[in-house]
Amino acid sequence: MEYQNPQPVAVPDPGQAALLPGSGRTVISENAVAKVAGIAARAVPGVYSLGSGPSRALGAFRDAVGSSDHAAGVRAEVGETQVAVDIDLVALYGTPLHPLADQIRAAVYAAVEELVGLQVIEVNIEINDVYVPGPAKPGTAAETRPAREAIQ
Repeated sequence: MEYQNPQPVAVPDPGQAALLPGSGRTVISENAVAKVAGIAARAVPGVYSLGSGPSRALGAFRDAVGSSDHAAGVRAEVGETQVAVDIDLVALYGTPLHPLADQIRAAVYAAVEELVGLQVIEVNIEINDVYVPGPAKPGTAAETRPAREAIQ
């Protein structure tokens, strides 16, 4: 028996896929929504890290071994068409906290609604801590001399 090439199949435009009746069902997990929300929240300036103390410690361990959990510190409750998101975070010292929470909400609403396609009904934010950077260590780039001075 000789192999024959199959006839090409027309693939519908993704924008038209919703118009096909009986084309199947899409389930988006809470973890997927939490990752999208976590990435959006981390992108907001003033967010030091996401999660509570124990989850940040676990996250530091994951980072050390080259893995990361983008959903750390984020919980999502997903319904058929709506989602609610809870975020625990540590803010960077000097960042006004209420405006930071508002910026995070806006980023999460936009990312989840655009990328996941679910309506966000609420984003609850709990700021657990404020990160205060320690003093600059001696010998950092700000304190080193230019190369010309070192030669003279």
